Amino acid sequence: MIQETRGHILEILKVNGESTVDEIVEALHRRTEKRVTAATVRHHLDVLRMDGLVEAPAVRRRDRPGRPQYVYHLTDKALDLFPTNYAGLAHSLLDQMHQHLSPQDVNVIIEGAAQQMASSAHIPNVAMEERLQYVVDYLTEQGYQAHWEAAEDREGFVLRTSNCPYEKLVGSHQGVCDLDMHLVANLLGVVPRRIGRIAEGGKSCDYFVPQVTEAVSSLEEI
Repeated sequence: MIQETRGHILEILKVNGESTVDEIVEALHRRTEKRVTAATVRHHLDVLRMDGLVEAPAVRRRDRPGRPQYVYHLTDKALDLFPTNYAGLAHSLLDQMHQHLSPQDVNVIIEGAAQQMASSAHIPNVAMEERLQYVVDYLTEQGYQAHWEAAEDREGFVLRTSNCPYEKLVGSHQGVCDLDMHLVANLLGVVPRRIGRIAEGGKSCDYFVPQVTEAVSSLEEI
């Protein structure tokens, strides 16, 4: 839990976009009706910087000569602390897609999104076991909590994702699961077979990955 004064500082920076120490001092006084010194504010800013919530001070551009002013900004990590409604927006967008587009057109969009995400991962074309580790690292960064293991018959591998970052959407939009299937296929360069789903009561979404000598460039079989 963030200490109260540091919480106020984060809110001030969120509202203002950037602020100097003196500006934060004045804003804190207006908020709390208490006087806080510049030294105290600097201490709190140092703590917030160590926590990865505030960027290192930057020089503010000025229209006239004078001493440089140093301003502070929030990091992306800090912005994630504030309320969002991505799920609500995604629900609305998916509803509109299904209302106004054909199933084929919706699938084209889903495939395109998966390809774009996979392309941004920059997975190297290496042996499948090594490639699986790159894929697991990428999926885990995206919130999937992924891992892989050898299949029992040793004829392939099983990729498991124990968290669904889109779980709130899956109940009313099954196409989100199709996006995951396309994403995994594009990341691996081979078409897997889905053998388990969180949406069907499983503990994870599981994909059987066949043993191949090299990844393929065309995934038209999905």
